[in-house]
Amino acid sequence: METIKIQYLDDSIEKLTYIDGKSDWIDLRSAVDVTLKAGEFGLIHLGVAMQLPKGYEAHVVPRSSTYKNFGIIQTNHCGIIDNTYCGPNDWWYMPVYALRDTQIHKNDRICQFRIEKNQPELVFEETELQGIDRGGIGSTGTK
Repeated sequence: METIKIQYLDDSIEKLTYIDGKSDWIDLRSAVDVTLKAGEFGLIHLGVAMQLPKGYEAHVVPRSSTYKNFGIIQTNHCGIIDNTYCGPNDWWYMPVYALRDTQIHKNDRICQFRIEKNQPELVFEETELQGIDRGGIGSTGTK
């Protein structure tokens, strides 16, 4: 089991936990109240800074209900936080774009993360591919 050192913005931020039996992703919450108008960009403070184990990175994505509940989308679609982003001021944020007027309250669950091992070092060998041709993008159809 890996250990992750964590710093919370303040004592009012709900502590991170697994949702037993439902997922191995961990929910992140807004650390502040946020009001956004349709068409506005915002950085939502997630109230945590962490020191990930060497060789790991965090993948931060919206929860499945984030758009339905708040009308926001994550502008980088998947945030990657590497293990070197670990100082006392390296707070985690979620960059969002509001598609409707919205209010997000402190401790609302807005995104989730999981820890992944870094990709191994790769070597690219230039060649002419000989595999079976599937027909390019969109080749499997719609049904």
